Amino acid sequence: METKVISEYSRVQKIAKDTIEYIKTEIMPGMSLSQVRSLCEKKMMELGADSFWYWDIGAFVFSGDETTKSVSGKEYATSERLIDPDDIITIDLSPQIGDTWGDHARTIIIENGSVVRSMSEIENDEWRNGLIMEKKLHERMKEIVSPDMSFEELYYRMNETIKDEGYINLDFMGNLGHSIVRRKDDRIYIEKGNDKRLGDVNFFTFEPHISVAGSKYGYKREDIYFFDNGSLRRL
Repeated sequence: METKVISEYSRVQKIAKDTIEYIKTEIMPGMSLSQVRSLCEKKMMELGADSFWYWDIGAFVFSGDETTKSVSGKEYATSERLIDPDDIITIDLSPQIGDTWGDHARTIIIENGSVVRSMSEIENDEWRNGLIMEKKLHERMKEIVSPDMSFEELYYRMNETIKDEGYINLDFMGNLGHSIVRRKDDRIYIEKGNDKRLGDVNFFTFEPHISVAGSKYGYKREDIYFFDNGSLRRL
């Protein structure tokens, strides 16, 4: 892949990453989810984004028991619920420059009125374990993927891992990510029946949205990956 293409996508993805770090310094109890969305979208534009590629929504924001929700952008409406002093918030960002996309999501924990910066310092066992599991799934994915692996094989193998670890996949379509392309309708997914090779696309996301069966809370961690001379790299 051309260095220029990697640089273009890295630039947009950095906007999303920097926005997540920014919102961690701004988010506080009593703030509405619509305020969080507005701050995120404003920050991405300040950092250089010119639009949002996913249904013109720059930030999907959920908190508390809404973190288990998985909806299409066509149906998403930002809740006016307020953030609690002890809360769990998932933010999924989709900045764009021209037709170049970023795609990045994190679950943020607030305890005692402040964002908890380190997973090891999260007091709520269920929340801490959920975030640890998300990181573990990404590490497991990186161990097993190759350019010749199909999207379907990755789907089956990672869903098996999710199940074996005692979690469930919350995604409304059952998938675990998608290719990063220039047009929304051209995306292909980490899903059953997709025999395309991972190496056949320039970039793909891995974004397991998981929960424990019967729990009110969900977790999400999304990054963009690509192969460079056969080795997996993260944007």
